[in-house]
Amino acid sequence: MKRFATVIFLLGILKTGIAQEEKRKFIVNPDLHFRTFWMNTNYPGQDFKEDYALGMTMNLGANFSYRENWKLQVGYRTFANVVSSEIWEPDPTTGQGNRYETGLFDLLETKDRFFGKLETLSLEYSKQNFGIKIGRMGINSDWVNSQDGRLSPTAIEGIHVWYAPNDLWKFSVWGIERMSVRGSSEWLSVGETVGIYPTGRTVSGKPAQYFGNTSSDWVAIWEVDRKMGKDSKIHFSNTFAQNLFSTFWVAFEKNKKIESGILTVGIQTGYQQGIGTGGNENPELKYKEPEDRNYSLSGRIGWRNSRWVTHLNYSHVGGSGRWLSPREWGKDAWYTFVPRERNEGYEKVDAFVGYGEYRMEKIPLSIYGHLGFHWLSDTKDAAANKYNFPRYRQVNLGIKYQPKKIKNLDFHLILVSKEPLNPEKLNPNQIYNKVEMIHFNGIVNWKWN
Repeated sequence: MKRFATVIFLLGILKTGIAQEEKRKFIVNPDLHFRTFWMNTNYPGQDFKEDYALGMTMNLGANFSYRENWKLQVGYRTFANVVSSEIWEPDPTTGQGNRYETGLFDLLETKDRFFGKLETLSLEYSKQNFGIKIGRMGINSDWVNSQDGRLSPTAIEGIHVWYAPNDLWKFSVWGIERMSVRGSSEWLSVGETVGIYPTGRTVSGKPAQYFGNTSSDWVAIWEVDRKMGKDSKIHFSNTFAQNLFSTFWVAFEKNKKIESGILTVGIQTGYQQGIGTGGNENPELKYKEPEDRNYSLSGRIGWRNSRWVTHLNYSHVGGSGRWLSPREWGKDAWYTFVPRERNEGYEKVDAFVGYGEYRMEKIPLSIYGHLGFHWLSDTKDAAANKYNFPRYRQVNLGIKYQPKKIKNLDFHLILVSKEPLNPEKLNPNQIYNKVEMIHFNGIVNWKWN
């Protein structure tokens, strides 16, 4: 893949150099992104380690356009741990490592305070109804996506091809060979990325050890999008992780204008099965059981206008075995996803989430909130509950502000509270990093592109 990418880049440069007889149109646009992120986690009334961190990152890059068809994107990102507690030290009570603040930096080298990586380097050729892109780039698919909730997003190295024969249809294919996941300074093979985040436990209840022991060479994703009239659309996808699993996904959404605003109705359904050896032939090192067969259903009903955005969401996961998707690869696709927690890793999930957002009329400020109830598989059943996570309630309160005088600058505050639904039955390992906690984020973003 690296040699192929190099050849493509050289051909693009050669084309630019020899096309003297053509009218040139070469445009350079800077692509700068600065982010500072404050994060702290507390456990009121509990004797657990409390952590904090202030991180900063700057992406220095540019977009080069030649005529109307060729684009070259380059971006190098630097990271700094400005100040923090000893986030690399485990909690003395449970022996577990920090789950939140370490994700701002490099989970593989948690003591590194300054580092960088070449995050984007891609060449793209596109026309009105066709495009191909190769190299290092961002991605936003159902189960592999940027999950941009720390200092930097997840990026992939590979190829992306799309074709839109008309205004109604769009076909997309992704081929992924390597990834630079959020919370890592390295570009790693697909198998190497699995397990950078906390690994939970095996189906037998022992600590999972699939990090560094998972075999998977590539991920292939295909997507089909179809518009249905002016207000409806349907989306199909398949995420095929070689030697791990295959996830099929279908989503339908309809937006209908009514007198008071827009009414939204959506439904999602998915099916997942294990494939190959599940990452390793050794049962104690296996990521996914090849015999697993899982399904999910998720629904939404919502309403919005110029000031309000509201929706109610429900998801159900069932079947045999755990529904899995590496947390390193992106957030959940279910409507019930709430930032700062995920519901993959369970045989059964029932989740109900409400969301409301109000946008101020005279100032560019919005206030929003999530309220979610998540009923998970019994913690005593290790085969059905990977992370030993109790049933919980989560509340997120957020404020976003975008000053009008400074373009592309925004401020974002998030307060998260997670509480167990059955607190009297929990041991310390089921609380730390999970529930009975208050988590705060303060984020400043500025972009120039």
